[in-house]
Amino acid sequence: MKILLIGYGRMGRLIEQTALAAGDQIAGVVRASNTGELDALGRVADVAVDFSAPAVLPRLANYIRRTGTPLLSGTTGVPAEGMAAFTDLGRYAPVLHSANFSVGVAVFRRVLEEISGVLRPDFDIEIVETHHNQKADAPSGTAKLLLEAIDPRGELTPVYGRQGMCGRRDPREIGVHSLRGGTEAGTHTVSFFGPDEVLEITHRAASRQIFVNGALHMARKLCRMPKGRYELQDILFGGQNP
Repeated sequence: MKILLIGYGRMGRLIEQTALAAGDQIAGVVRASNTGELDALGRVADVAVDFSAPAVLPRLANYIRRTGTPLLSGTTGVPAEGMAAFTDLGRYAPVLHSANFSVGVAVFRRVLEEISGVLRPDFDIEIVETHHNQKADAPSGTAKLLLEAIDPRGELTPVYGRQGMCGRRDPREIGVHSLRGGTEAGTHTVSFFGPDEVLEITHRAASRQIFVNGALHMARKLCRMPKGRYELQDILFGGQNP
């Protein structure tokens, strides 16, 4: 598999190292600080793998439209209009965006989809995510994925931390809390607090390598798929959002 790397931070360098060790090729590297290179670049790879920054997306989107290169993106902090751009790009190439490429998190999300409707509204729900002290965005993209799995219709009101005399907890709210410190790769816990019982589900990442392995696994599948906007769960569990 030939890979065009977009972004060359910690994730980009890990992807390069892991891909080369697996026998893949790096067809090119476009750093977030020099995305103008995309304007004159033709199709050079089987897939573009993007772990850059939201500001890179407009220029990257133009490149995908022009070349039809499959796109796998793990960039987080993308605003709503950027997410809509991924859907539009599905008309030109197979496109997959996910804030987390861990298979364990994908299963976590699927479990939440199955159980949340059973436990609501009798259980209060809280999400806590922990990451290293260099992470730029909060809450994490993974926390947002889990929130969407719990509340796909947007019926709950997210409360991002609590302070002062905030009164009794509204049963229609869901707490979302971000912790930052050290070199923590990523821990996400969803707690369901019910009458006289608590159910907690936690996923812990020991290192970024699990995200790299998952991204490369998905990239190999994506570059063989037809045009369309895919979710990670579409590929793991079947189905597509055309």
